[in-house]
Amino acid sequence: MSMPPRDRNLLPHPGRRGFLTAVGAVCGAAASFAAVPAFAAARSARCVSFVHTHTGEALRATYFEDGAYQADCLARVDHLLRDFRTGDVHPIDPALLDILFDLQVRADRDEPFQVICGYRSPATNAMLHRRSEGVAVHSMHLEGRAIDIRLGGYSTRELASHARALGRGGVGYYEQSDFVHVDTGRVRTW
Repeated sequence: MSMPPRDRNLLPHPGRRGFLTAVGAVCGAAASFAAVPAFAAARSARCVSFVHTHTGEALRATYFEDGAYQADCLARVDHLLRDFRTGDVHPIDPALLDILFDLQVRADRDEPFQVICGYRSPATNAMLHRRSEGVAVHSMHLEGRAIDIRLGGYSTRELASHARALGRGGVGYYEQSDFVHVDTGRVRTW
């Protein structure tokens, strides 16, 4: 009389290659589902609003749409964020606008950013540096890669905290002057 095997497995053993193939298929399917929202988000419109505290000018800018930065809109942003002292206009880094967009999302606010300083000409930067040690000789404002802002009706302390949490670029919190500096340089805080 023959005895049945004690540990009879009803499922076949696929072997290592079969197992890895199955795991790869499951991971691939999961990644494709995750990629759909990421792809959609990458193509969705991004908009930021500004009010310049020195000129009073305002702009609501849909600077990214249909998967691309919008050149005509970026030119309007460049103009609004010009050196208000000299009138010099310089291209603003679109990555800086992406940081601002993400800050608005994190703060859950639609109010315009109050701009204290966008682009700075070399002459303006040198003059400000002579007046204050807090102004860097090689400021990122000179490259259109920095902006000093507030967000209407929102704590600048909280705004700085959100900016630091993004982990992109430099973030300076100026409590006495009530503004936050963000830039697209290396990650650092002060």
